[in-house]
Amino acid sequence: MKKIYIVTIFSMLLCLISCNSKKGAAADTAQAAKPVAVSFDADSAYAFCEAQCAFGPRTMNSEAHDKCGEWIKEKFRQYGMSVTTQEMTLNAYDGTPLKCTNIIASYKPELTTRILLCAHWDTRPWADNDPDKANHRKPVLGANDGASGIAVMLETARLIQNADTALNIGIDFVCFDAEDMGTPQWEDSGDSEETWALGAQYWSKNPHKEGYEARFGILLDMVGGEGARFYQEGLSKHFAPEIVKKVWKAAKTAGYGSMFPDSEGGMVTDDHLPINRNTGIPTIDIIAYYPDCERSNFGPTWHTVNDDMEHIDRNVLKAVGQTVTQILFSE
Repeated sequence: MKKIYIVTIFSMLLCLISCNSKKGAAADTAQAAKPVAVSFDADSAYAFCEAQCAFGPRTMNSEAHDKCGEWIKEKFRQYGMSVTTQEMTLNAYDGTPLKCTNIIASYKPELTTRILLCAHWDTRPWADNDPDKANHRKPVLGANDGASGIAVMLETARLIQNADTALNIGIDFVCFDAEDMGTPQWEDSGDSEETWALGAQYWSKNPHKEGYEARFGILLDMVGGEGARFYQEGLSKHFAPEIVKKVWKAAKTAGYGSMFPDSEGGMVTDDHLPINRNTGIPTIDIIAYYPDCERSNFGPTWHTVNDDMEHIDRNVLKAVGQTVTQILFSE
């Protein structure tokens, strides 16, 4: 009887410890699942998107491109970020020299614990997916494909500067150049992933800081288009499955789970690919996916002359921006 009693007491103690642990874990989970108080301003992000488009198409080697780059740098400085650049000449698919600039804006650059946020700021020089072939040689304004990702990052920088509580992590906002110079559809030579994401390819092999490390990275691409939903991109799940889970959980916590379905949306050659391959930083792509769009799974305005402000939705910018805010202010 004595042995049974001792075992019983021991079992009760284990039960109490286990119950308390479960309660503690549940409390931690509940706390982690609580929406953050900081609110992402979609109107501000929309204005940042519109301001970039006011320069015109930001195609490589153009005056509009260079002027917009200066504007992006100044806005990040305005929000207290330390800004550096990488200036280099890279070659397009046909050998054309491209004057490229990667813009890096850093929050608390002295901290070693960092998160990478990135987007591309150049625009496609050819609307080669436009339903009207007469438009194929025209440049794309890039309200969604380019400006929207930068706009979300700028608004995030503004929020961080104005937040009541400073973050305890460093953040690097990396604006990649020459993402959209991939082989045009009319070329018979065939497409190659090496012709895309030129700025990201360069940065991934020559980071702005020697030995650069980050906990994880999030790429924002086409995050403002009408009707957009953000499926789990295949290469993101391959290289960074835990970060996919983190981001999609944050979207649900922020109240935007319906726009971040737990379904895969195909594999995309984008800036996150060289980052994952060359740096080892687990990086995912938040990118719009339209499973029922006949013109393109990237949406009806992708690489067309209709990628303009008329097709930008504040609600989409809000969903993505608040999800990013949820992640940053929960770390």
